[in-house]
Amino acid sequence: MNISANLLGLDNAATPLGLKAMQELQSLNDRPDTATHAQIMFLVLNTAGLTLIPTSVIAIRQTLAVKQGLVGFNAADIFLPTLVATACSLLSALIAVAAVQRIALWRAGLLLPLAGFGAVVGALVWWLSRFPPEQAAQWMGVIGAGFILAVVAAFLVAGALRGVNVYDAFVDGAKDGFGVAVGIIPYLVAMLVAIAVFRAAGLMDVLMGWIAAAVSALGLPTDFLPAVPVGLMKVLSGSGARGLMVDVMQTHGVDSFPAKLAAIIQGSTETTFYVLAVYFGSVGVKHTRHALPCALFADAVGLVAAVLVAYAFFR
Repeated sequence: MNISANLLGLDNAATPLGLKAMQELQSLNDRPDTATHAQIMFLVLNTAGLTLIPTSVIAIRQTLAVKQGLVGFNAADIFLPTLVATACSLLSALIAVAAVQRIALWRAGLLLPLAGFGAVVGALVWWLSRFPPEQAAQWMGVIGAGFILAVVAAFLVAGALRGVNVYDAFVDGAKDGFGVAVGIIPYLVAMLVAIAVFRAAGLMDVLMGWIAAAVSALGLPTDFLPAVPVGLMKVLSGSGARGLMVDVMQTHGVDSFPAKLAAIIQGSTETTFYVLAVYFGSVGVKHTRHALPCALFADAVGLVAAVLVAYAFFR
């Protein structure tokens, strides 16, 4: 259920489900203060954040497009680029953890689903590459919107077939989520204070200055730099990154290249430090072992992939 919520881009809804999953994994832990292999794999894959539908990002883009007076704006044109970027992040996370934990990845039970997923994404990319950029963007929007409607309809149909009252189930889940939210407040407050100190001290500006100087020295294009702070902040705070994304869209225009890249980054990366602090803190795990390095590696791959994918689709 946690992974399903992340697939739909519902990161806030995924948190209580992830905490429940972590509690179940902790019940199998012989050393309660140290993360197990299973907990680390779950956390790192969670921070990699495979997203099929960046629902919240699409909604924000559509709202800003209306405010900016854009007629016929296709808010779902980031659907496929986000899927490609987040798939790269997930694969790198899986490989990193498997390498540390010495997990054999060549088993058919794992390779076949990955190959099938890669084949579908590759086929979509190949098909869209046959169209001009504007027409490809329109097709991406149609595919994304259609997929969203199909998923919503599938939930409703599944509930009707099983005799489940979907609305009552939603309300009950919201009640449980409120109780979980109260329990993680101390860890959340500590994380938010640390993020506020980082931003107020000007460290984000210093880091961006270094990145800009390095990119310019290498002679690479710099039009992607306005969107990079979204990726750097997303590692720390989802709400902070969302605010930076909206700022990029308002400054450069929601249909600009930096705004599209910011949307892809927001939809294809996850709040690594937040997830690790809250999830491990909720079950009393103090020694996270190799969870953080593997998660940061996946974040770096996802950020680079988002930039490359944005250039491939929108330039």
